[in-house]
Amino acid sequence: MVVRYPEGVAHGFLVLRTLDGKPIADGESTQVAHSDRVTNRIWFKFTDGSIYEQTTVFSQNGTFHLVSDHVLQKGPIFERPMETAIDTASGQVTVRYKEHGEEKILTKRLQLPPDVANGMLFAVLKNVRRNAPKTTVSYVATTPKPRLVNLEFIPQGQESFSIGRSTHKAIRYAVNVKIGGLAGAVATLLGKKPPNIQAWVLAKDAPALVRWDGPLNTDGPVWRMELAIPAVWPDTTGVPSQKANGY
Repeated sequence: MVVRYPEGVAHGFLVLRTLDGKPIADGESTQVAHSDRVTNRIWFKFTDGSIYEQTTVFSQNGTFHLVSDHVLQKGPIFERPMETAIDTASGQVTVRYKEHGEEKILTKRLQLPPDVANGMLFAVLKNVRRNAPKTTVSYVATTPKPRLVNLEFIPQGQESFSIGRSTHKAIRYAVNVKIGGLAGAVATLLGKKPPNIQAWVLAKDAPALVRWDGPLNTDGPVWRMELAIPAVWPDTTGVPSQKANGY
């Protein structure tokens, strides 16, 4: 994916909801850039105590290129506690998970294409050309066995949303999961439908992802991720206001 909008320093707050709007987790996203290398971290703490953490390192020297991706998910909300690590230099993918209380480890070397986008989907979506009928990237899916799939971003038109009294427009994308080869044929025969993933990107000169309806892990439920605005402040009632410069 060509870098049209380079990533920089960022810190945001997130909320995770079910599709009917019930909040289930609070989260944060931090990002720092040193030269052409970016480190992005996202984490969620669920109401039931479960934890999700993802740390991704990628370069943006003309194109986005994944360096490493590490994901940890644990707690009762996840059907399968799992930890995954991707190293693109070696092509090694390591998956640690528990099955029937027994810890297992899968290690596999994959021929990772240069467009593998684990942990970079939000950056990629901001850089998709708006007039492109379809944009395709590679993705390492872990179920828990690691395998390469394709993700297709297909624009579905613009939709309006509001923040306070201001109205904005976002481009809605359908994100289709394409499983090739025998695995795809077997999934079709078994009736395993890929999740219905959608994303909304602010349709302005400075694009921003404003909503994501999709799973946190490959075979998890579809949840809604949105930007959150901190709204609880300490009560300053009775405290004299401090006016700058004597005003």
